[in-house]
Amino acid sequence: MYVWDHLSHRGFRREVLTIMVKRFSRLFLSALLTLPLISLGSGGVGMAHASGPVLTVEPDKAATRTVSGTVVPYREVTLTAQSAGRVVQVAGAEGDRFEQDSVLVSISDDRLRAQRQAAQAEMRTTEAAIREAQMQYGREVVSPQSRSIGQMPGMGIPSMFDQMFTQPAGQMMGMGDPALDRRTDLYSRYIGVDQAQARWEQARARVAELDAAIRDTRSEAPFDGLVMHKHVEEGDTVQPGQPLLTFGHVEYLRVEAQVPVRLVAGLQEDDYVHVRLDTGDEVEARVAQIFPLADPQRHTVTVKFDLPQGVRGGPGMHAAVHLPQGEASGNRVVIPRSALIPGGALPRVAVLDGEGHVRVRMVRLGGSRGDQVVVTSGLEPGMQILARPGAGVRSGQPVGSRAPDSGGSADPWSRM
Repeated sequence: MYVWDHLSHRGFRREVLTIMVKRFSRLFLSALLTLPLISLGSGGVGMAHASGPVLTVEPDKAATRTVSGTVVPYREVTLTAQSAGRVVQVAGAEGDRFEQDSVLVSISDDRLRAQRQAAQAEMRTTEAAIREAQMQYGREVVSPQSRSIGQMPGMGIPSMFDQMFTQPAGQMMGMGDPALDRRTDLYSRYIGVDQAQARWEQARARVAELDAAIRDTRSEAPFDGLVMHKHVEEGDTVQPGQPLLTFGHVEYLRVEAQVPVRLVAGLQEDDYVHVRLDTGDEVEARVAQIFPLADPQRHTVTVKFDLPQGVRGGPGMHAAVHLPQGEASGNRVVIPRSALIPGGALPRVAVLDGEGHVRVRMVRLGGSRGDQVVVTSGLEPGMQILARPGAGVRSGQPVGSRAPDSGGSADPWSRM
């Protein structure tokens, strides 16, 4: 009895093992047949899908180019010496503010004042000469010299006899013309008056010239501003044309930059550009002036930008001016960051070809702006790309096709 039971138990275990081996064989074979289908559904051409919104690549209109500039005063002048002399006054120091017409620098004017006194004396002399010439002209009008006895040929005969006999006889003999002599004497006296007046006007002009030279010894502030730089000190001897002091109006500041000619075409007066100062401030500056001519050596154009009032800093600081590149941006485009295919060592995008298939293309990035990225190469304006491609997108996939949802694609090991 015991032997039979033992043989029956061994037969039962053998049957159970046979059934389990057969079942595991079927499951293993089913798993092997299912794996290729799963592989095709995830990456194959026939079962893959590449769906999602499509967008058109736009050119990078916001592309900018940075040029260096310098902060300058709204107005700036350099006062120079107009005459030689010794500096007797320099008002204030660098940074001191002065109102318009305030005297900033004075040069000694002793020599000029002495010359002015001599010119005034010459004026008085010519005034006396004018009065004398006028008296001579008046006497000629009242008592002509042509009727004087001493002016006619005669023999000491009294004037009446001389006028009655000597002068007519002289005219008959061709020895004189009293009418012509009278006109000549009047004209000569008139010329004397005119010459005296010309000498007076010349002396008066000399006095005015010296007055102007004396005024030029004092350099005055042409507008409200501050002293930016002193070139001389009290006691220095200067010559005409030598710089004395630099004065500027700094209530309003500007940025002056040398802009390449290709970038000037995209600028117009009253446009606004982004400027970053050395102080860390980033402001919007207005295009105030574009010079009409370019530098023939550097091929740049001088452009001035008005800074907002109250900005920190002062003249001489460096400023970075960001200018729109316009047509000079080439094939730079901007796309959403979500258009990049997730994963991979290099950035890629899914480009749509003319037949509705996907072509994976590597691109080169140039920077980011929030949720957008700049593409410098690999894409051109007008191309169509997937806005949100999946990590498994492959070249050749048709746009919009999806893998069939197979109900038997569950894990085969779950049947156990």
